[in-house]
Amino acid sequence: MAYTTINKGETYFNTVLYTGNGSTQSITGVGFQPDYSWIKKRSATGNHMNQDAVRGSTKHLHANTNDIEVTDATGVTSFDADGFAVGSNGNVNDNSATFAAWNWLANGTGSSNTAGSINSTVSVNTTAGFSIVSYTGTGSAGATIGHGLGVAPNVIITKARTNSGRYWGVYHSSLGNTGVMALNDTQAFDTSTTYWNDTTPSSTLFTVGTNGDTNSSGTMIAYCFAQKQGYSKFGSYLGNGSSDGVFVYTGFAPAFVMVKKTGGTGNWGINDTKRDFNATYGNDASLYANTNGAETTSSSLNIDLLSNGMKLRSDNSSYNASSGNYIYMAFAEFPFTSSTGTPVTAR
Repeated sequence: MAYTTINKGETYFNTVLYTGNGSTQSITGVGFQPDYSWIKKRSATGNHMNQDAVRGSTKHLHANTNDIEVTDATGVTSFDADGFAVGSNGNVNDNSATFAAWNWLANGTGSSNTAGSINSTVSVNTTAGFSIVSYTGTGSAGATIGHGLGVAPNVIITKARTNSGRYWGVYHSSLGNTGVMALNDTQAFDTSTTYWNDTTPSSTLFTVGTNGDTNSSGTMIAYCFAQKQGYSKFGSYLGNGSSDGVFVYTGFAPAFVMVKKTGGTGNWGINDTKRDFNATYGNDASLYANTNGAETTSSSLNIDLLSNGMKLRSDNSSYNASSGNYIYMAFAEFPFTSSTGTPVTAR
């Protein structure tokens, strides 16, 4: 059996960096037409901009707030063959500002899925283990929604599109089905049966409870991720509070990681290989999903992204507090071993 079916992670996930011009421009270099783009201004404050092909490129949600969806003709204006186009909105194209865009490949605008008690529209890439799911919540306990992955998702990120004041709800298989983490907040794991109805996702469905963060009586969006060997990993680790931090094995060279402390408050730290790399401190350029803050580059925030995992090299509490429990999402640049069993050379 092959170690992985994905020899190059950038076929399905890719980070691109660009500089804004305050007008309009096409951002290229993604390598595919993205179906989900998450954009963040690096050089100054600005909201995280999340848009996908199912909702339409001009409809965005802010990962760092509980705001409702906004339709904006000056934000991301289209998804294109090798990237996307942006207008004059400062959160995606502020003049002379620098930006990072994280892009995932699904399958276009999606199709109808009637597997659950709530019908959904699903854009799915089963090879990469990623689907975008749009549904209309009922507010009723035990409702089920089809996700199209064919295997149980390890991570589900939900957001109410039209009901204000609803948090982003994150299911992570390392934490189980008894609660959520809030993507737009520093809070610890929140336990309640109202989120997922204490039901683990199946190969076809995920279940929601009465909470508006996962089942608001209005339109909802969900991003579902299933772990794929050599390409993605959704796990947990225990911090040691040392500058010689823990090593987390992923089985591939990570291109992107997002980390969150679960047993206490902490930021959602995002690091990738396209932004700053310091020979001493590693990949020390951090953006936080829960804030509008600019990028921070510091030896106290760094993760070293290696050929087969990540090494924590600070005692920063958002990444590596002593006895702190953390969850993470990681996507590969390259697998450690290719589909032919050949070791892949990486840093």
